[in-house]
Amino acid sequence: MVSAFRAGHARGVRVRATNLLWLAMAVGGFAACSDDEVMPSVAEDASVFVDAEGVDADASLAETDASLGETDASLGETDAEVSVDDTSVLEAPTDVADATDVIDASELADASEVDTIDAPPAKVPIDFHVPGTAVGDVASSALLPSSGCLGCHGSDTDADMPHAPYPTWRTSLMAWGGRDPLFFAQMTTANQDVPGVGYYCLRCHVPMTIPSGHALDWKGATLDDYDRDGVNCHFCHAMVDPIFVKGKNPAKDEGILAKLADAPKHYGNAQFVLDPDGTRRGPYDLSLAYHPTLQSPFVRSGDMCGTCHDVGNLAVSKQPDGSYAYNTMGAAAPDPDPRAQFPLERTYTEWKLSTFAAKGVDMKGRFGGVGATVVSTCQDCHMPRAKGRGCQWGPERDDLARHDFAGASAWVLRAIATENPSSAAILEKGAVAAETMVSRAATLELTQTAATLHVKLVNETGHKLPTGHIEGRRVWLDVQVLDASSAILVEYGKYDLATATLDEKTTTVFEMHVGLSAKASTATGLPPGLTTHMALADSIVKDNRIPPRGFVNATYAAAGAPVVGATYADGQHWAIVDYTLPAGSKRVKVTAYYQTAPRAYIEHLREANKTDTWGERLHTAWTKTSKGPPVPIASAELAITP
Repeated sequence: MVSAFRAGHARGVRVRATNLLWLAMAVGGFAACSDDEVMPSVAEDASVFVDAEGVDADASLAETDASLGETDASLGETDAEVSVDDTSVLEAPTDVADATDVIDASELADASEVDTIDAPPAKVPIDFHVPGTAVGDVASSALLPSSGCLGCHGSDTDADMPHAPYPTWRTSLMAWGGRDPLFFAQMTTANQDVPGVGYYCLRCHVPMTIPSGHALDWKGATLDDYDRDGVNCHFCHAMVDPIFVKGKNPAKDEGILAKLADAPKHYGNAQFVLDPDGTRRGPYDLSLAYHPTLQSPFVRSGDMCGTCHDVGNLAVSKQPDGSYAYNTMGAAAPDPDPRAQFPLERTYTEWKLSTFAAKGVDMKGRFGGVGATVVSTCQDCHMPRAKGRGCQWGPERDDLARHDFAGASAWVLRAIATENPSSAAILEKGAVAAETMVSRAATLELTQTAATLHVKLVNETGHKLPTGHIEGRRVWLDVQVLDASSAILVEYGKYDLATATLDEKTTTVFEMHVGLSAKASTATGLPPGLTTHMALADSIVKDNRIPPRGFVNATYAAAGAPVVGATYADGQHWAIVDYTLPAGSKRVKVTAYYQTAPRAYIEHLREANKTDTWGERLHTAWTKTSKGPPVPIASAELAITP
């Protein structure tokens, strides 16, 4: 299924001369070619090639770089085969040559960090195999680090191109996924519960580990700076729509899909497909470019985002009666469709079943950027359009998509900054963008009936509020009832910043909690009911998150996004919560808050970690960032009538 990849990958030592050539040309203004020339494609690494049957086309390590006119003589290394048989495992290289090899730091995506890397574990369970591009299908030399893009597509200091792809992407969590302490702390505890699941996690959060081969080390111990480049430019722009439609998708894509040993039939579960040549795909028909390009509508579709924003637990499958049960160990998921598995994230499905996806919604400029009214796709909101240039010598466009990818990740970016202080200013830009974005997610409407205050919280997003990763994230209402002197008579949902604790008993908290059924409890030895062991969960204990416009109970439930512990009518995209007004009430101030990392969740990730230091590192970052304070997303006031 997958061919051999270099032992050099296993120790983080690779020579990417072609990448360096591209970077040199980008920085140097492509002096080596005339204006009417199109640069040749990135040379294919013959040592990492697989045909449709999964047979090595060339197992030798001798490579020819036509661009440089140099031949890398045999390295005297033997590639260990990476294969998948019908019953067992993916195997990583076992013949790891001299692990003390030295690499020039200038070849790394971030020259400030050069790691000594150990060989990865030998096996990854087949339980977490997914269709799509696998290790060995695409060479690391085919996909550049992000530093290869900044010369043409903007830089952190380029004031003339503030909306260009590189400087906006650099502020996003996409750029920093490979350095996110929250993710790695989560992955550690997941691996403790279900060994090998880290391979699945890395596919989306640190996807360059697939071309590098380091995803086979499901603990993440062998990551290098190439991997830590996050969800980078070339990765996304090399993605192929797995559902080929003739006349819509580039013709080349049909052949790429045909050569895969296991081509995806669904969007989600990290089932991405990459162009093995690294040909960049974009929204425009570019007749002149300094690298090969293809126009692809996929990059502007919400389906592309669904690749990583619909996630099912591959080890827990839906049963005919609607319940969930553990799969047989040592076997792939019986159905790769995310909707056939226990839901870990359903953001794409929530959007796909909404009015936004069906026909678009006129949000009166709330989302979408310059001149936008009707918004429909994920990109409309999270890549708002601007007027500007996306390339140094490209035309000014009215529909340039900013690559901010702003969501609700303000705290996470600040946590990352505690470990990357030299990039704190860049990360703070992203944090501010996230706070601005989430502040548009909801509106409040207040009414009064006698001694009862009615608070209506309206979801203005195209998915549930909150959405995304099911652990930690929550929204709640803080209601302050004031007297004639503006003194607080009573406060519902008070949050104590000093102790990072919320008075949950006096308000409504919108969130999702998972649990263990009696059968799962017996199998794991853990208590039934509410659980913090997400990777083992097989039941939804609570999901009262507010649905989006177009919500229909039956279709959402069938797709693994049901309402649990609350009631929403079909079409309802708001929640109403009532509060008692005491005697002497004159005015109320209501604020809706969002929080990514509640205290209990952060402490759990530290206390449950028995493997490495990520839990402690996360807790330290949490402490340094004022204990992950909540972000206000909507506010309103109302004068109380007697």
